[in-house]
Amino acid sequence: MGFLVDTQKEGGGHSWGYVRSLVRRKQVDSANSKSQGHQLAKALTVPHLIAIGVGATIGAGVYILVGTVAREHSGPSLALSFLIAGIAAGLSAFCYAELSSRCPSAGSAYHYSYICVGEGVAWIIGWALILEYTIGGSAVARGISPNLALIFGGENGLPAILARHQIPGLDIVVDPCAAILVFIVTGLLCLGIKESTFAQGIVTAANVCVLLFVIVVGSYLGFKTGWAGYELPTGFFPFGVDGMLAGSATVFFAFIGFDSVASAAEEVRNPQRDLPIGIGLALFLCCALYMMVSIVIVGLVPYYAMDPDTPISSAFASHDMQWAVYIITLGAVMALCSALMGALLPQPRILMAMARDGLLPSIFSDINKSTHVPVKATVATGLCAATLAFFMEVSQLAGMVSVGTLLAFTMVAISVLILRFVPPDEQPLPSSLQERIDSVSDHIGTSSSSQQQPLIFKNDASIDIPVKNQEALGCCALSEENRRMVAGWSIMFTCIGAFILSYSASSLSFPGLIRYPLCGIGGSLLLAGLIALSSIDQDDARHTFGHSGGYICPFVPLLPIICILINMYLLVNLGSATWARVSVWLLIGVIVYVFYGRKHSSLANAVYVTTAHAEEIYRKHEGSLA
Repeated sequence: MGFLVDTQKEGGGHSWGYVRSLVRRKQVDSANSKSQGHQLAKALTVPHLIAIGVGATIGAGVYILVGTVAREHSGPSLALSFLIAGIAAGLSAFCYAELSSRCPSAGSAYHYSYICVGEGVAWIIGWALILEYTIGGSAVARGISPNLALIFGGENGLPAILARHQIPGLDIVVDPCAAILVFIVTGLLCLGIKESTFAQGIVTAANVCVLLFVIVVGSYLGFKTGWAGYELPTGFFPFGVDGMLAGSATVFFAFIGFDSVASAAEEVRNPQRDLPIGIGLALFLCCALYMMVSIVIVGLVPYYAMDPDTPISSAFASHDMQWAVYIITLGAVMALCSALMGALLPQPRILMAMARDGLLPSIFSDINKSTHVPVKATVATGLCAATLAFFMEVSQLAGMVSVGTLLAFTMVAISVLILRFVPPDEQPLPSSLQERIDSVSDHIGTSSSSQQQPLIFKNDASIDIPVKNQEALGCCALSEENRRMVAGWSIMFTCIGAFILSYSASSLSFPGLIRYPLCGIGGSLLLAGLIALSSIDQDDARHTFGHSGGYICPFVPLLPIICILINMYLLVNLGSATWARVSVWLLIGVIVYVFYGRKHSSLANAVYVTTAHAEEIYRKHEGSLA
């Protein structure tokens, strides 16, 4: 329960030091918490954000997923699978839209978790995202060279200096082309956010044009030949509705990438307006393109006759349009290049955000004064991704990419619930303001008014409100305290219930005597949490928390809770091998945090005061400097 209520208080024995460090929370970046040195350039508008979102989301997967999912799960109902997956991804997009406009700083889900949940969870999210973007970028780069070779005449079409080679005596196939492409993209990202986003927009536009070619020409062929794929005796749902839903779970991962928009929040000119629009339009365009492509391709060729590796190319080839294969292959290359930019863009900003907070070495937080980009973090990201892409076949690690994203989606939904029902009611101030804090505390202590809350939080909740004030307010003060307590416990029960329900529903090997009661327990906890949160008022502080005037997520608490359930279900179903690999990475992260991050955190010596008095302290401090 500690991670849902304000427990990062001073005092207590040394044995509680680790616990307090895990749950301490930072404030929303504002004028009172300016970062040191140069700032990121505020240069992005809605078109830039759409280019980032669509480019990072539509990778080459759509050129392959269409055939695999149609053959094994959905059949002609593939478009419905994409629609349901798009709606599920849209739930996370709603949550991202509110948090990105309220807290428009670099770091995305790491930043939101640090503000709403605590340092320990934020570190895990940030560390998992580092893994996601590094492996994701390497896997994308590794997939470009085979497609380039097809354009240049076949499997061995690339020049020897760019072609893949196997190292004699070792089972290692090096890919110089992948490493060179990573270095090119890294150099482009170092030029500036506007320049790199413009380049990504051009590449993304080329990919979208190829997909529109597939849709328009494919529709012409379909009307000309009679849409053979839809005139089958098996009907629209050959694998049943269950197969269509299973297909949705598979294609959901084709929507991962729109969260890259949130990572560039600090570089947006008008984040309150542009970020929600950019996230929403990017996801809508991706879903629309996916659905139209799947409608056309499934109609051209019966689902059981699709080529699982090159479904779009083979569909056109079956209608004597061999020349279209080159256009489609070019589209796949453009999609991969755009996805590579989308994978390498967010990670330097997450490294920068973590370094700003003291959890990583400060070298990663340096911003170049001429390009306004975290060049050192970008170069470090490029070196790691290029090394992996050159030496390793990382396709078997691709499942690890999904863990970071799904964990981030889950924590963003939880953060929305916390922000609405139990937002932080205290702010960390640097210990350098201790003298000013003491002076304001003394003033309040000697003031004739006893109606104010204490300045510094204590462990004992009974002294949060003076005795006379409690008598004056009566049950009202107790009611607010109880409301926050009920809300906190309800959020925790909701998360536990979602996990139990997802795990038991997915564990088909469990005997029914164990599985069904577990499903009942999980469902009951989830439902109880939803009913409790729906029955109590949201916190009034939500109106002023962070940057006001931005997007507000609808249907809270229902929408975030559904989002949590969907993402936990997908996390549970990633497989034991994926989780074993991720656990090794997370264990390394725990060691780094214990021996470095915890000790160097910018909140290590922070003093927590009530939000009501934090602004007064800052005003007095700034007045003394004037």
